[in-house]
Amino acid sequence: MTDPGREEEKMICALMIGREGSVGFPGKNFYPVLGRPLCAYPLMAARRAETVERIYVSTDSERIKEIARKYGAAIIERPPELATKEALGEDAFRHGFEEIRRQLKNEGKDLEMLVLLFANAPTITGELIDEGVKILRRRPNLDSAVTTSIYNMWSPIRARRLGDDGCLHPFVPFEVLGEGIEISCDRDSQGDVYFADMGASVVRPRCLEKMEEGLLPQKWMGRRIAPIPSWGGCDVDYEWQIPMVEYWLRKHGFEEKTEESGRKS
Repeated sequence: MTDPGREEEKMICALMIGREGSVGFPGKNFYPVLGRPLCAYPLMAARRAETVERIYVSTDSERIKEIARKYGAAIIERPPELATKEALGEDAFRHGFEEIRRQLKNEGKDLEMLVLLFANAPTITGELIDEGVKILRRRPNLDSAVTTSIYNMWSPIRARRLGDDGCLHPFVPFEVLGEGIEISCDRDSQGDVYFADMGASVVRPRCLEKMEEGLLPQKWMGRRIAPIPSWGGCDVDYEWQIPMVEYWLRKHGFEEKTEESGRKS
């Protein structure tokens, strides 16, 4: 039982979510990337982050549980209704957050921040996580800091939808973009286009306590969101992304792990 007069110790924890099933890319969370399962990389980043004190993994997958334990993670059983293809990641994050907060409360501790990770988002390092924590500690008014990559070639100005007439039309009507937006064939004409690349979201507890107030589509980020600058980041949904991810990882110092090499992961 905790002392009601004692201030609770605050911790920074990481929570990775991932499920067994995947329709678009079956087995993606275990796909070999530089000799390691894809889902190992977020765990490696959390383990190497100087600011992360404890790692949790919410999953229904025995294979993910086995990998997670190798990196010192505690397991949160993901309920079946949150492990379907229709289930939203935001609901799995909130369930995991509530379980982490309950466990910490029993220890007389509380959360300062929570680092949210996806099992299929390997483009993350411990340094990027620590930078997100640094940003939030420096700016208390922020809700979150998230890894971002600049993809001007995927500007909403360039996006198209298929109309009933069988022709391509602007996905976002240009008139809703307002004044000051230059539209041309130059991909840089509208300025830099930032994408939350899903590498990591470092969030304050209030983002998950009041998730309904967060900005769509990733409501767990809250409303005042700072970028953690990165490049080439992505969550993997298709097999063709694997070579891109391996390129990113090599650029960040990862080497291929083989049985013969004996290199540490």
